[in-house]
Amino acid sequence: MESISGTAPEAVISVRGLTKAYAGRVVVDHVDLDVFPGEIVGLIGANGAGKTTAVECLQGLRRPDAGKIRVLGLDPARDGPLLRAQLGSQLQDSGLPDRIRVGEAVELFAGPGAQEPGPLLERFGIAARARTAYAALSGGERQRLFLVLALLNRPRLVILDELTQGLDPAARRSVRAAVAQLRDSGVTVLLVTHEVAEAEALCNRVVVMKAGRILDRGTPAELIARHGGHAIIRFGLPRLDNATTAAALQQLNRLPAVQSVTHAEHTVTVRGGRPAIAHVGAWLTGRPDPIPDDLDVALPDLEGALLSLLTEPDRTAVAA
Repeated sequence: MESISGTAPEAVISVRGLTKAYAGRVVVDHVDLDVFPGEIVGLIGANGAGKTTAVECLQGLRRPDAGKIRVLGLDPARDGPLLRAQLGSQLQDSGLPDRIRVGEAVELFAGPGAQEPGPLLERFGIAARARTAYAALSGGERQRLFLVLALLNRPRLVILDELTQGLDPAARRSVRAAVAQLRDSGVTVLLVTHEVAEAEALCNRVVVMKAGRILDRGTPAELIARHGGHAIIRFGLPRLDNATTAAALQQLNRLPAVQSVTHAEHTVTVRGGRPAIAHVGAWLTGRPDPIPDDLDVALPDLEGALLSLLTEPDRTAVAA
């Protein structure tokens, strides 16, 4: 593949127009992507969005039909072996022979210049399992072993595909903590996932895919601001005469950042931007009545933003 003009030289991953089809069905459709040093970037979307195919092209495991790719300054299609020596990866279908022991797997995967495995095994909490067969490891221990193997050869970039899929909540928390350690040590991570909480907890930026295309990208906060909808404030309003109730609702409607106010069965629902929460709170504290015991605030979150984004019909993919 030819070089990409105008790409920032510090980009660890730089992709323009990546396209891949199987039997005439396009699964990755003109994808553009940049990942910079020290970032955790989440590639998120439902199963079948094209995420895994895209990262396999980035690693030289599949040849794209079109597009320009540079990973660590190399062309994955031409420089695959050299590239894979510089990156660590845990793919969705990673596995090891059942009878191989943890320590044996580490020895097998260690290349020239690999780091001492002992501290890595300690760091990810499986040093005591060095003589344990792979088949006897729990799901969380297996995923932590794959992290050890991905980091063993001092990679500049780590690609993790559906890292916590199928794990119980405790194991999921443990593995996410391990990925956070990668971020803190300055390793660049491309995290492929459909787990929203995982992306929100770990990622500096999130790239949203659907049907092979990128719908939007940005920090979790940016995506929430664009697609997360309104903050919702609900509270009970005492039984008042119609004129007093109408006056209260008018006051709420005039508050800054309030988008709408509804009243049904003595419950008021206020929708608006985040600043509306403070303004409604100030309005409530300024009234002679006590603060309602049933006051409830629901903030927009990344899950709601992604649900809105992924279910919006005929959305046009964004540019890089």
